[in-house]
Amino acid sequence: MVDLKSLEKRVKENIRNIPDFPKKGIQFKDLMPLLKKPFLMNEIMLSFREHFSKNVDGIAGAEARGFIFGSILAYEMGVPFIALRKKGKLPFKTLREEFELEYGKDVFEMHIDALNKGDNILIFDDVIATGGTAQAAANLIKKAGGNIRGFAFIVELDYLKGREKIEPLADDIFSIVHYER
Repeated sequence: MVDLKSLEKRVKENIRNIPDFPKKGIQFKDLMPLLKKPFLMNEIMLSFREHFSKNVDGIAGAEARGFIFGSILAYEMGVPFIALRKKGKLPFKTLREEFELEYGKDVFEMHIDALNKGDNILIFDDVIATGGTAQAAANLIKKAGGNIRGFAFIVELDYLKGREKIEPLADDIFSIVHYER
């Protein structure tokens, strides 16, 4: 069983804060240094596997960092990975969803055959800020006929209240690291 308090501390120690990226006023949380720590990554993935051990038929990962972490978790859980890509990146027929970020607008697309109707899908992204990305991901999964099993994040920026936006969409929202400010 993973000690979540200890894990949160060690993950925070390996997150790089980048001020004014991608625009002035944003404090970007760079999780790429975690990828240099295989033992820490293993513990991160174990915490998600323990938490979401039941009723997951697939994992949807939001471009781009959600691809990295979500595909690792999908592999480890033995379930399919669903790519949620930015507009124009997928070659086959797609469903799409526009959404707002804290610094602009964007669009997600997903192949129309990425999941089976009735599948229980875990949505994975590296960070939840305002909740717009997670909400758009959930809307895409629902358009394809899937159910939202839950949301998984490595980092939650509590002060931006993104959780409030997605709480009506799933009963299970799990984040390892929380930033109050």
